[in-house]
Amino acid sequence: MPRTTPAGSDDSAPGFSFPAIGRKKITAAFDGGRLTSDGGVLLLAQAERAMGLCRRLAACIADPRDPARVIHRLDDILRARVFAIACGYEDADDLDALRDDPGFRLALGKLPGSGAGLASQPTMSRWENAPTTRELARMMSAMIDIYCASYDCKRLQIQAVVEVMNTSTVPFALAVDDVPIILMDMTLILEDAGFRCHEAMDGDTAIVLLEEQADNTILLFSDVEMPGSINGFALARHVAQHWPWIEIVIASGNIRPNPGDMPEKATFIPKPFSAAIVHEHLRRTLPDGKKPAPLKNAVTTPVQPGA
Repeated sequence: MPRTTPAGSDDSAPGFSFPAIGRKKITAAFDGGRLTSDGGVLLLAQAERAMGLCRRLAACIADPRDPARVIHRLDDILRARVFAIACGYEDADDLDALRDDPGFRLALGKLPGSGAGLASQPTMSRWENAPTTRELARMMSAMIDIYCASYDCKRLQIQAVVEVMNTSTVPFALAVDDVPIILMDMTLILEDAGFRCHEAMDGDTAIVLLEEQADNTILLFSDVEMPGSINGFALARHVAQHWPWIEIVIASGNIRPNPGDMPEKATFIPKPFSAAIVHEHLRRTLPDGKKPAPLKNAVTTPVQPGA
């Protein structure tokens, strides 16, 4: 009969000793020790560190904490949340159970059973709601950069594409809006009309961009209410004064222009707008010489304002 042997530690259940075979001692234990059902998280950790994903995202978010009192670095907080979601733990509440999981601890560079656990659910929830709209836009841009960097392109190929774009006759439009989703939609609408697009999320950034790109830009399409020192109306006046060849379209869902708000050449379009409404507005208001070929050659269909 096998006989029990004393436990080696508090983490161990009693083991069982069996008769030796030759000089080999046989012991069986069924305590399990420190186990994890998420061994794949270690592979995820290797892939994430190779891409630098969470480090890049953390750099997009302002961290107001006192560095001397920080227990969990922001990139580790993001790492724990990303790994949890990838392993099927969608709810932040799951972090309370996972913070001492040996697989997750190893994935974040912590030895099982040593030091503080991973970030708790309250900490995770605070940081999930911390990023501002502008920080979220920066994170989205970082994700796009990481995705593009995953493709193996030779430097000369990239330079050739840039040179072709720089010498292209396709005109540029500058889209300006502080809401990333609306800015993305605005850009897609202008690209469908035949423009290449610059983007800015406020009037100050738009002016800085135009100081370098005004020569190849023929259209400003801007929101009115934005953060920064100037709104869309002031941006329109500045552009008309400094770069008079740029056509101007201002859009807003909350504000209508009063006399003097916009320069004489500017036109206004109410939000919400559709691609058909914007395209028809541009066909009607842009000079023929500034209409891209898709806009100039498109078959027009009547649209109702606000459709």
